[in-house]
Amino acid sequence: MKLKTILLRILGVIAGLVVVGYAAFQWSPWPSVLMIRYAFGKGSDAASQSLLKHVPPGIAAVLDQHYDEADPDAYLDVFRPASAGAQPLPTIVWVHGGAWVSGHRRDVANYARVLAGQGFTVVAVGYSIAPGQGYPVPVRQVNTALGYLVREAARLGVDPARLVLAGDSAGAHIVAQVANAVAVPGYAKAVGLTPVIAREQLRGMLLHCGAYDAAQARLDGAFGGFLRTVFWSYSGSKDFQNAPAFETASVRRYVSEAFPPSFITAGNGDPLEGQSRSMAETLAAKGVQVDSLFFPADQTPALPHEYQFNLDDAPGRVGGERRLQFLRAVTAPG
Repeated sequence: MKLKTILLRILGVIAGLVVVGYAAFQWSPWPSVLMIRYAFGKGSDAASQSLLKHVPPGIAAVLDQHYDEADPDAYLDVFRPASAGAQPLPTIVWVHGGAWVSGHRRDVANYARVLAGQGFTVVAVGYSIAPGQGYPVPVRQVNTALGYLVREAARLGVDPARLVLAGDSAGAHIVAQVANAVAVPGYAKAVGLTPVIAREQLRGMLLHCGAYDAAQARLDGAFGGFLRTVFWSYSGSKDFQNAPAFETASVRRYVSEAFPPSFITAGNGDPLEGQSRSMAETLAAKGVQVDSLFFPADQTPALPHEYQFNLDDAPGRVGGERRLQFLRAVTAPG
């Protein structure tokens, strides 16, 4: 009888913990976010390590630049060929991914070094992540970072007349919004942003594996739970698809013919591939110059989210070659 009582009490405690755990996941996105951060952190570390062998020698770095003294998250890193000296180079401003809830600018440091070795100044921008900070804080932070880069152009080797905004995953979404704010004054006002650069300074966009329209999120698919968590975290609303303050985050609905020329890509096994295809089609229909790289549906093995960071496989190298062609075309002098 005593053993039975103990077992019942243990089962009661377990049941209580299950109920509390379930409630925690329903009341706040934090429990799920912490799990996502752990998983993403391991993946980012592995991707960064795999890129080490591709980093060319002679890349100079200026790290931990505080682009907004009032913001504890506002740091960026700059990479460029040491052989360029003080010469200003076409500048790629890269914003990292992480589903708005994870990631760090150091995650893309080795990739930035690879790009810098091709003759560019490359800037990796840090920003605040959700749920601690939500939409549209990162969009405004990247805009502030651009202002800092223009002011510090001579010291950092930045050519403020030849800027390219770039990003992967959530970072692609953030830079697409910044670019559209630069291109469309009404959109900038709606987001609450005063652009610090002129449209003619922004030569192009590199958009890798991004999400550009919340209404296109497949919430009933295999990644439905994940998408609900990250959109809830970033928007601040569990009902993010009907949250008025989050409407402008669906940047695809607001683009115009003034959007910069864009290189857009995603892998055939990426859950966000449809978002990238839709963004490319929408921009092309507006008359924007678009260079898109997608893969056949039966590509084997299927290319995952962020395939471009794998330079050991042919698709990643093909993407790198296409991206470089695009960069050289849009940043050519004149």
